[in-house]
Amino acid sequence: MQFQQLQYFVAVAETRHFTRAADLVHVAQPSLSQQIKALERELGADLFLRARGNITLTDAGEALLPLARRILADADTARHEVQELVQLRRGRVRLGATPSLCTGLLPDVLRAYHDRYPGIQLLIEEGGSHDLVRELARGALDLALVVLPLPTPSPALTTVELLREDLVVVSSPEAPRPGGGRRTVRVADLEGERLVMFRHGYDLRELTVAACRSAGFEPDFAVEGGEMDAVLGFVRAGLGVAVVPRMVAARSGRGLRVTPLARPGLDRTIALAHRSDVAPPRAARELQRMLLER
Repeated sequence: MQFQQLQYFVAVAETRHFTRAADLVHVAQPSLSQQIKALERELGADLFLRARGNITLTDAGEALLPLARRILADADTARHEVQELVQLRRGRVRLGATPSLCTGLLPDVLRAYHDRYPGIQLLIEEGGSHDLVRELARGALDLALVVLPLPTPSPALTTVELLREDLVVVSSPEAPRPGGGRRTVRVADLEGERLVMFRHGYDLRELTVAACRSAGFEPDFAVEGGEMDAVLGFVRAGLGVAVVPRMVAARSGRGLRVTPLARPGLDRTIALAHRSDVAPPRAARELQRMLLER
């Protein structure tokens, strides 16, 4: 049984006329008649009683008609659903990002994407780069914003550098300014400062600790183990200072003093990653384009 045969059958059933049905489905009348006969042979029953000037359905035709209409309707629905997805009216994007990027980079980009494609569902997963790489590899994410270099580089992933972001020192306005009040502070000036530190596995933790050790000292933690919002809250409360991305400091500046790091300073490279063996869905590719063009 072919889909086209069902179309022809329904057209004849509704018009009760082979020639008008052929015009309706844009096919020559002999071809339509041949396909109806082929359908009847396959089913082993006549579908129409053909009297001169009078076409009526047989019992078999009456039984088939609602089923054929349902099949055609389901096919039309499927076609419509796919077209909506192709035209970015519906769908979903599964995006992973580090918490600092969720705070600093993503809000404006996701707002612009949602305004353009309101029917696309955005699923965001926060995590460290190591966790996001693992989720990408197992197919749980379409895209991920990660910090380079990756903890475990993999040829199964494609990464495209998105931006380089400076890091700054944030402190409470009521606390003494780090570095003795200068406009910029060196990493070495953080020796003796109490640091509010992120949890283990957090990219910024590893970067900050490595920079302190390269400057010849072991960092002193006032409190550790927090995510981005917690770290900023502890700094506002005067528990210590923290090293955070410039975009995060700009977005969360209320109640914080921001001090740039003196050259060469510290920065990090943000990349957009996806699996190499599977192209991201079109909705994800459109978000990828917006991120790369920001």
